[in-house]
Amino acid sequence: MPKIGVLSSGGDCPGINAVIHAVVKKAILDYNLEIVGFLDGFEGLVENKWRELQYNDVSGIMPLGGTILGTSNKADPFRYPVYREDHLELLDLSSQAVDNYRKSGIQALICIGGDGTFHIASRLMELGLNVVGVPKTIDNDLNGTDLTFGFDSAVSIVTEAIDRLHTTAQSHHRVMVVEVMGRYAGWIALQGGIAGGGDVILIPEIPFKIKQVCDFIQKRIESGKRFSIVVVAEGSRPEGGDLVVQKVVQESHDQIRLGGISYVVGREIEELTKLETRVVILGHLQRGGSPTAFDRVLASRFGAKAVELVVEGQFGYFPGLRGEEIIPVPMAQAIDSLKTIPLDSPLLGLARSMGTFLGEE
Repeated sequence: MPKIGVLSSGGDCPGINAVIHAVVKKAILDYNLEIVGFLDGFEGLVENKWRELQYNDVSGIMPLGGTILGTSNKADPFRYPVYREDHLELLDLSSQAVDNYRKSGIQALICIGGDGTFHIASRLMELGLNVVGVPKTIDNDLNGTDLTFGFDSAVSIVTEAIDRLHTTAQSHHRVMVVEVMGRYAGWIALQGGIAGGGDVILIPEIPFKIKQVCDFIQKRIESGKRFSIVVVAEGSRPEGGDLVVQKVVQESHDQIRLGGISYVVGREIEELTKLETRVVILGHLQRGGSPTAFDRVLASRFGAKAVELVVEGQFGYFPGLRGEEIIPVPMAQAIDSLKTIPLDSPLLGLARSMGTFLGEE
């Protein structure tokens, strides 16, 4: 197996470059392989855009955020967006992607991404491609691994933001509502909220009752605590209510773009409690910047293990973290369902025992 390929697909996050760094160096030093990097995710595979990656090309990239290869969450080869005059067409260009895979001379492809990337990779395997995955998402919602790289970095950013909001909330005696990412899972909100000392944490797994949230905040006021921090996951929703959708992106694997639940929560808190309320949406700040030391090490371990899986012919697998070990996990396990917070999670118990309100009765 003289040549392998690598690409990063889906949303960016801290640690992708650490994976690429490990893949290239492990492949060259341990196995004397050639490496091809496809540009902008599966777009590079469809449009035959790639570059050779030499040892020196990846020197110094580990601390960099983003990805030197570029990425895209709209370049599904099976629903590839093609704009014709004034309308969008979604075409099946998977055969073109397969042809370019073969023309590039690679014998296997390492796909760095989340559930959308793994869905596409699994379908490409059905067409004869040899694929190994690397689990990437700040949302930490992939089954089969205790953690995904990028998550620790996102939680650190959320924690720092909450720390900073505490001082302004306390000074002005306000309620601060902080909206964080996570899609349909509340991992970032829960862990960031606990670490930052959030008074209320609202997550998708527990539909909230806004009256109970307001009653909790009012009791804090009556006890002498003149400010509150409310951490809201973007996928949270009131009991009996719907998700707040910012927009729909037709050409994306996950077409729904969540965002704005914090404004709904903030408006209702202000109306029901008459307390001055401010809203902060952290947005893409959570995706950018340098990875934490933990994520750099985890991403490097994933990248190195991915090369081993390729060499051993364990296609259709990805490296997952189980305890302290990195083990091969079938990609099918990751895309079968999202990993959300179990209602019996010790983290929920920890939050409650620290006096944090989770929006329930």
